[in-house]
Amino acid sequence: MTSSSRTVLLLALALAVGACSAPAKPAVRTSKAVPATARSAPASTVATTLLPGMPPPLDPNDLYAADRPGMLSPVVRRDPSLVYVPNFGSGTVSIIDPRSYRVIRTVRVGAGPQHVVPSWDLRTLWVNNDTGNALTPIDPATGRFGRAVPVDDPYNLYFTPDGRYAIVMAETRRQIVFRDPHTMAVRHVLPVGCAGVNHADFSPDGRYFIVTCEFSGDLLKIDTVGQRIVGRLHLPGKAMPQDIKVSPDGHTWYVADMQTSGVWILDGDTFTMPTFMPTGQGAHGLYPSRDSRYLYVSNRGEGSISVISFATRTVVRTWVLPGHASPDMGGVSADGRVLWLSGRYDRQVYAIDTTTGHLLARIRVGAEPHGLCVWPQPGRYSLGHTGILR
Repeated sequence: MTSSSRTVLLLALALAVGACSAPAKPAVRTSKAVPATARSAPASTVATTLLPGMPPPLDPNDLYAADRPGMLSPVVRRDPSLVYVPNFGSGTVSIIDPRSYRVIRTVRVGAGPQHVVPSWDLRTLWVNNDTGNALTPIDPATGRFGRAVPVDDPYNLYFTPDGRYAIVMAETRRQIVFRDPHTMAVRHVLPVGCAGVNHADFSPDGRYFIVTCEFSGDLLKIDTVGQRIVGRLHLPGKAMPQDIKVSPDGHTWYVADMQTSGVWILDGDTFTMPTFMPTGQGAHGLYPSRDSRYLYVSNRGEGSISVISFATRTVVRTWVLPGHASPDMGGVSADGRVLWLSGRYDRQVYAIDTTTGHLLARIRVGAEPHGLCVWPQPGRYSLGHTGILR
């Protein structure tokens, strides 16, 4: 190889490496056209079909590859390790030290706080004051609670994968409201025509998300760019769908059903009628393990946690909490060793060993604790809820 050829080759390699390592920047949306079929691409081609502005996956075959223990973003690396617990019935947030298992502070917020939600850029935790019609910001670096931002009916909060929109699940209004992710100004209101719209997750390429409607038993498929409904499924019987999570490979979606006491399993791309897997009474919250091998299912009605293998799509273990328990919403610790869940009807929070399933602690909090947030968590950006990081 000549000297000039070698120079050209080295320059090309340097440019390629720079292109791979440069942070993704949100692109300006130029069209609201909806694709002929709002489908997620196969894992092998996800990188070429991504929602513009969405950070590319670290591993196209594992959506949670950025969520491994120790993989904290520089943005959160110095944030104190705490558990933020919204107490719906008390109008407060309890803050737990995860090392001592003690409440170190209780802060009054608006009425009916439902969830504590990390923002897309990981710089703010938003308390969803549902009946108080406001979001209270928390600076996770300092623990300081800011002035509440008026937002109508914020039962739950999500963010588009490109960071361009906050998405408020306005359950009572039967709306999905797209807002500015910082000011929370309204950008678009989408009437959904179903009752109890509340939980969501996004496809691997970010092109669509699936939403659960608790009180009407429906699933909605929403085109992210077009911001419109492109699919609707009504689950059999008296279904009450709750939390929803996509599998690491992006092919399979799991929907917890509190009424039928298990999870529905479906293909999000084809969006055809799912199959059912029993777990336990009152199946409610869904949380992937830090190694992408398991899905933890909180069975609120019977005080247990089912452990589903993503590889086999079967329940491989069931952990029964001692005494009366009502495990609800929460998340996995940054190191993956502890599953934190609120005890909705017991004024408690549970810390559960993810290796043995043993209960490590019960912590007394306020009335009706709900969507607690473990912080910080590994990951590059947040899609919302109590911490869907990728």
